[in-house]
Amino acid sequence: MNVPVDLSVYGITVKKVLRNLSPAELCELGVETDGEQLTSSGAINANSGAKKGRSPKDKRVVKEASSDNDVWWGNVNIPFTEDSFGKNRKMAIDYLNTCDQLFVLDGYAGWEPENQIKVRVICSRSYHALFMHNMLIRPTKEQLESYGEPDYVVFNAGCTEADPSVEGVENTTSVALNFAAGEFVILGSQYAGEMKKGVFTIMNYLMPKKGILSMHCSANEGPKGDVSLFFGLSGTGKTTLSADVNRALIGDDEHCWSETGVSNIEGGCYAKTINLSAEKEPEIYGAIKFGTVLENVIVDPETREVDYDDVSLTENTRASYPIEHIPNAKIPCIGGHPKNIVFLTCDAFGVLPPVSKLTPEQAMYHFISGYTAKVAGTEVGVTEPEATFSACFGAPFLVWHPSKYAELLAEKMRSYGATAWLVNTGWSGGAYGTGERMSLKYTRAIIDAIHDGTLVDAPTATDPVFGVEVPTECANVPSEILVPKNTWADKEAFEKTAGKLASLFVTNFKKFEEGASDEIKAAGPNVEAAV
Repeated sequence: MNVPVDLSVYGITVKKVLRNLSPAELCELGVETDGEQLTSSGAINANSGAKKGRSPKDKRVVKEASSDNDVWWGNVNIPFTEDSFGKNRKMAIDYLNTCDQLFVLDGYAGWEPENQIKVRVICSRSYHALFMHNMLIRPTKEQLESYGEPDYVVFNAGCTEADPSVEGVENTTSVALNFAAGEFVILGSQYAGEMKKGVFTIMNYLMPKKGILSMHCSANEGPKGDVSLFFGLSGTGKTTLSADVNRALIGDDEHCWSETGVSNIEGGCYAKTINLSAEKEPEIYGAIKFGTVLENVIVDPETREVDYDDVSLTENTRASYPIEHIPNAKIPCIGGHPKNIVFLTCDAFGVLPPVSKLTPEQAMYHFISGYTAKVAGTEVGVTEPEATFSACFGAPFLVWHPSKYAELLAEKMRSYGATAWLVNTGWSGGAYGTGERMSLKYTRAIIDAIHDGTLVDAPTATDPVFGVEVPTECANVPSEILVPKNTWADKEAFEKTAGKLASLFVTNFKKFEEGASDEIKAAGPNVEAAV
């Protein structure tokens, strides 16, 4: 579909510009010219170079008049001068002008036509073009012919290094976003996820300005049209629990909630493939076929079979594929207003209930907190459960203060009658090392009871420390595990551990108090109740 495009407006003079090539053409070029491997499933495998994951500490946002008062400045949005951005942009253009050929991918972010934006990606690697072909919403030939000028341009010059002498650039990797210019520049990282999350960051800025909540979550829809959202950090079960053969997948990672309902931001999925198997995750395994980009997996040189258990390059092996590769995907990726909102947490302290019902204020508090826990062995130096908090379950991609997103969430929950749930997929009967991991069978039964409406009417007890309403009955779940204290042999140890986790919540929330209402602050745990 190589419809001509003029890049001279950006200072790019390369003659051979390949625009919106088909997956077949991009795969051929990748294998022929870029060292990519064709695998036995038909997918291609690409190597992202030295960077095997995102570089959030190297992300910068230009501090300029039009967005200055909107941005939540700090460790997430580190300010960058317009002069430094201009230098980075020049380095990117200079590099791209040295290439024999360039790839352009024009697409859309957002499935709702009235709220979508046009995104142009300019890159030197065919794998980056195919990746964004999968991750953006793909235009028809007619749409491409009348595409016009994009709203945002991604200059991916990740094959050349950034210059640490530029003010604000700390090493040879720099990822910089300029809202006023509508431009995003990547230097020193070939990891494709930088482009995906760059677009999400842009949507996280633009959508709240329109009263639309942008969310880092998955979404699915039941046969009666009921929509559920699943928020959760890595390891909490977001992908596993939202993949349901009885429900249609709206999307796996990024969504908007507008006055008309929920819509996917993306045109595809970006799944982790570590230890992937057809038995454990059949939908994802089956989606890895022609048109899919695998990243940094190990491929047998003769059979071209992928060894998903081999993490010798990285544990962050990935697959990017169009959402159409999922059999029960809902196309277009749009649904109604959510009936249920599920916050997933892996509580390695073993004190949060397997499921609890939240008020809108509690939902805001837990949304801003974004809690889960690491366990011993997951990272060097972690010897006991370690609390992890990521605001709105996606702090690295936020632009506004977290309370902006939390207030939009509560407003929409009230307007459309959504119920929020906190589901603990972590430990029961004790902390990690003493208790046991919550059975996936029981967690699925809880999700089923949320979906069939029985849990919302179940009898509840109020948790004395966290203040949430805890259902005491749930079909196919033993009642004794629903109240965490009942599962601990040492009740005193339970109370001490609950108090410790409550204190960690309170301490973490202090950095958000300035922008939070009294109602949100009052929805937090009661540390004294654990003493």
